Formats: sequence, structure tokens, C-alpha cells
Amino acid sequence: MAKKSPRKKTTVHPHPPATRLLFIRHGEVEARYQRIFGGRIDMNLSPRGKRQAKKLAEYLEAKTIDAVYASPMKRVQQTLAPTLKTHGHTQTVFHDLREVDFGDWTGLGWAAVREKFGFPEHAWLEQLEHPGAPNGENGKVFRSRVEPCLREILRKHPGENVAVFCHGGVIRMALAILLELPLPKTNAFEVEYASITQVALHPHLAEIELLNFTPWRDLVG
Repeated sequence: MAKKSPRKKTTVHPHPPATRLLFIRHGEVEARYQRIFGGRIDMNLSPRGKRQAKKLAEYLEAKTIDAVYASPMKRVQQTLAPTLKTHGHTQTVFHDLREVDFGDWTGLGWAAVREKFGFPEHAWLEQLEHPGAPNGENGKVFRSRVEPCLREILRKHPGENVAVFCHGGVIRMALAILLELPLPKTNAFEVEYASITQVALHPHLAEIELLNFTPWRDLVG
């Protein structure tokens, strides 16, 4: 009787762990800068924004965070400060994670922009994408500085959890890049003050695990 050939052992290659990016928008800003196109205005947090930042730090204390990246702008740095104190992390500041330059829209509210530039408030991302804010950035220019930051973070931290403290516009652009969406489509996502949006990056899939999660929601005043 012929001997059976021994079965070859099959090597199972486990999937690499996902890289998780926690995009965290800064807290509420000073009252005079709320409901306007703030962009490059380097404003402070409001008292409520500072309380939101503390709530964020409390929530993040239970999370595994391997690295922290941040915009240099004051509202982001003030939001990040309690988390750095709680976790003992150091941060890497990327200048190109600063908010989009709204050019001539800067400092204007929705009504003023609608009156002066002739587009409804719900169309601001379409306008930003093309032609862009007059004397500011358009979608192409904005993407050209945000995307290298993302690629650098992903290159340095495969399989790790990375917190990225930044701005609403930057988070929208990051989602557009990672989910391969046109920037105006991100208008469907709410990105509130001091919110967390978590994206898990698998080899062939970008998966939103948290969207606009606000640990401070029970704050009074």
C-alpha cells in the first residue's frame, strides 16, 4: 500500500492590528468668535471650552494612546493641555494641522457671507472645494498640507492608537482623505466642539468607530 504523503502545514498569517486615529476637535471658543468663520484667528477657549477639555481628558484617561499630534493654535493647545497632564504624554506639533485659511470669509458669520459672497450656508464646503475662499485656501491647497501629516502619522505608528487634536475643517479633510470622499460630502458629518471621531484603518478598509462623540454632554452651563 502506498504511503500517504504527509500533509503540508498551513501557515496562518494573522491580520495586522488596525491603526486607530482619534480626531479630537478643540473645545468651545470665546463667545465673540462663535458662529463665524474663525480659521486662522488664534483665539482662546471659552470657560465652557476649558471644562469640555477636562472632560475629554477624563474620558481619554481610560484609553490606550500611543502618540499625540496637534495643531499649534491656541484653542487646540488649551484643549490638549489637561490630557497631556493626565497621561504624561508629549505631543508632536504639526504646523500644517492648523485650521483652513478662510481668507475674506474670516471673521464673518453665515448671514454676512451669504450677503457678501452669494451662497447659502449649507454650500460652504462646495465653495471651499472650488473655487475656494477668496484670498484663502481652496480644497486642493488645504488637502496638500493636511494629507502629508496623515501619511507621516500612519507611517510612524502602524497598529497603534494615535490622538490628533485639531480643528473641524481638518477633521473633515482627514475623513475625506481616509474614506475617499469628496470634501463636500463630509457636510453629512457633525463635528462639534470637543468631539472625538475615531477611524480604524485596516489593510483594505477605513472604518468609522466613533463619530462626533462628546464626553462632555452632561455639562451644565
